[in-house]
Formats: sequence, C-alpha cells, structure tokens
Amino acid sequence: MEGCFLNPAGYRFAGIHAGLKKRKKDMALIVSDCMAETAAVFTTNAVKAAPVIYDMGVLKGGKAQAVLVNSGNANACTGPGGLEDASRSASIAARCLGIPESGVYVSSTGVIGVPLDMEKMEKGIELLTRSLGEDALPAAEAILTTDTVMKLSSVRLDIDGITVTVSGMAKGSGMIHPDMATMLCFIVTDAKIGHGVLQKLLGRGISDTFNMISVDGDTSTNDSVIVLANGASGCAEIKEGSAACEAFSSAFNQVLGELARQIVKDGEGASRFIEMKVSGAATRADAALMARSVISSSLVKAAFFGADANWGRILCAMGYSGAAFDPSLVDLAFTSAKGTLKVLEGGVPLEFDEDTAKTILLEKEVGVLADCHQGDGEATAWGCDLTYDYVKINGDYRS
Repeated sequence: MEGCFLNPAGYRFAGIHAGLKKRKKDMALIVSDCMAETAAVFTTNAVKAAPVIYDMGVLKGGKAQAVLVNSGNANACTGPGGLEDASRSASIAARCLGIPESGVYVSSTGVIGVPLDMEKMEKGIELLTRSLGEDALPAAEAILTTDTVMKLSSVRLDIDGITVTVSGMAKGSGMIHPDMATMLCFIVTDAKIGHGVLQKLLGRGISDTFNMISVDGDTSTNDSVIVLANGASGCAEIKEGSAACEAFSSAFNQVLGELARQIVKDGEGASRFIEMKVSGAATRADAALMARSVISSSLVKAAFFGADANWGRILCAMGYSGAAFDPSLVDLAFTSAKGTLKVLEGGVPLEFDEDTAKTILLEKEVGVLADCHQGDGEATAWGCDLTYDYVKINGDYRS
C-alpha cells in the first residue's frame, strides 16, 4: 500500500528533534528486537560520505540490528574525522541499545562538508533509544530534508499460511538520478531470508526502480538502500528459486517501486510526474537506456513544465542515449488522464491539435509511449519537470 507503513513483527522506531536542524525532527532510529539478515546498496559516486564507507563494512558481516539516521548534515567530505564520527555514532547507539557495534548502520543526509555536531548526536541517540515504540512515522519524518511529504510503502503477503510484512520508508527530493538516486531508503521485513538471497533480490529490484528515476541529473555522496529481515513472522526460510521467494520478491519490488515513484512525485519544485515507457526495443538494456535518457533531459523536462508537446526533444534524447535503434521505425505518443495523442508514427510526424496536446500535458501525471518496433525489450523510467522553484530551492540550500 503506497503511503502506508504497516509494522512488521519485531521492530521499534523513534524520531526526534536533536537540534541538528532548526525546528524539524532530525534523528531517527530503527531497531529490530533480534539480529537480522541484511542487504544494502550504496551510491555509485566516487565521492562517498563517511556513513556510506562505514556501512559498507557493516554489510560485509551480513547481519545488523539497527539503523541510526540523521538529517540536516550529510557527514560527507569531512575527512578522517567524519569516519570517526560515523563509527562513534554507531558505538554510542550500540551501547545504548545493548547490541554489538557491528550490527548498527549509520546514515546521514543534508549539507555536505560540515562536521557532525557530536554533542548533539550523542544526546540525540540517548533520547532516541528512550523513545522507541511501534509508531514508525516519527522516524519517517525525521529522515526528510527538502521533502514535502513522507515516502512510505507496505505490502503484506501469505507464505505457507503465515502473514509476512514488507515495509519501507524513504527520503529524497533533489539530487535524484539513475544509478542510485540521491536518497535514503530503509526496508524492514519479518520474513526469514538469508543475506545472500536478500542481496540478490535487492540488486535486481534496484535496477528496475531506484535506478530508473531522475529529478535533476545529480547523484549524491550518501545514497543508501538498507534492508533488515529479522524472521519474526515465524515463516520458514525463503529459499532462492522457491515459490515463496517469487512471492516475496514481487512484494519487495512493489515496495521499492512505490517508494521510488513517490520520490519523483515529490521532486524539488516539480509540478508534473513523467512516466516514460519504451517498448519494442532490441533488448531490455536498450529500452532502459532510452527511457532513462528521456526523463533525464533538461530540455524534455522544461518542455513538460510548459506543457509543450515538443516530441523532437524526446526522440533526440533517445538518440544520444547510446541505445541501438532505428528512428525511422519509432512511434511516439503522449498520454494522461485526459487522453492519448499520437505524434509520430514509423518515424513520420503526425499532425495534431495543439490545444488537445496542451490539455493532455497539463495533467499532474503524464506519460510518453515510445514503440521502437525492433524487438521485445521494454523498460519504464520516471521523472518530473524542471521548474523555476527547483532553482530557488537549490540556490540557497545551505541557508
């Protein structure tokens, strides 16, 4: 269920204001009652924040029990001291929770290049551990930065007669681009599934969800998707290749997809959500390249802001994507709740009514359909328009 968080068995949450931001909640804690299997994927940016570097070490252990998050400060580009602060934060959380330090992930988001205020962090961690409860919403609120809404998703499924829950929360609004968009995402489940299988499922799921969204073409130093699976539902272990694994994978991917789309819909300054579907490509890889290229194009995004049916920009973006295709075979159409308008058929432009096009493109959610007529490859990417407000938000981000 999009926009909803159903608590899996065996987890507690907290979110508080520790003073890292002026007024809003800025620290969150997610804790499993027992050690959980874990999986994670991190930013592809060569410049990695201290918490990402620290968490890559946690991931190697294959198990974790808690995730500590702060917003307002990315703890990125902060030198050796930043890594020391990440490690110290994990150590304080472990001590307060009475769990192994190796089982604590730390995540940060916010301004780059400013050291963490460790006095506030320590007091915040102590308050978080005293505030733990079943309500996950304070934690979901505390991880936000320029976001205007919380990103939540949950799915419940039946595995051999036992109810299993997969739930996630995410943050992200700007610096969003394919190959790990700028965001933090935390998935918790009470399924029993091993680290290796979970890591494979996450890798596959990311390729069709978080790696298919773009807001502004920037990827961050802090991007992280972290998953905990504590087995508290009591279900049998989910084995790779089983029917249970297929069912779990479907639910897991639904949560990832819903969170990814919510991030784009809340893109900084965005007024329109764009879905780009490419079909008929020679391969899935070609389709993905074209879809991602279109939703990443500043010119395409600007055209959607103006509700301008400038399909030439779309075909152009497909052309420089690196995908192999024949433009003389391509069909293009715009679609929304107001209808569908075909503008290109077999590479030949079609006459269309500009007023009809404007009506379709003025909707909050619009789509582009591209059929390449060259094979079975298909992919979908999601983006948003580029607005004046995006520049305003990022022109004075640090203030």
